[in-house]
Amino acid sequence: MSMHDDIKTVLVSEEQLKAKVAELGAQISRDYAGKNLVLVSILKGSVVFMADLMRAVSIPCNIDFMVVSSYGGSNTTTSGLVKIIKDLDGDLSGKDVLIVEDILDTGVTLSNLVPMLKMRNPNSVKICTILDKPSRRKANIQPDYEGFQVPDEFVVGYGLD
Repeated sequence: MSMHDDIKTVLVSEEQLKAKVAELGAQISRDYAGKNLVLVSILKGSVVFMADLMRAVSIPCNIDFMVVSSYGGSNTTTSGLVKIIKDLDGDLSGKDVLIVEDILDTGVTLSNLVPMLKMRNPNSVKICTILDKPSRRKANIQPDYEGFQVPDEFVVGYGLD
């Protein structure tokens, strides 16, 4: 029995993913032209998307990585309190930060992470996600760049964690 036997339906095809990443890269390149862009990948789930997106962005930019964890009373619920496991290597002062996420679900973690990053004096902090589950949103946060909206189902593939 392979993993493919467990997959009920394909929500987004490889061709759709490639086209959307190219579209997002072009839009980000237009929006951040002449700015000091830093793409911040939230590991580990966004690494495949980040690799594809940074190739699709045609303007100079820096990249950095964070590992964050939301922790709460149990392993299955999130309190939204963000614990930084691996912090950024670079300084964000005066830079335009684009958080690169694999999936925006409840939004609780990002709604706490964004203010933490804003305290580091960037020009801006925005969010780019390849998948968005707005039906699961608990926090008042929306992506600035979105690949695909998906239903409230367990999704796999494209490096998602």
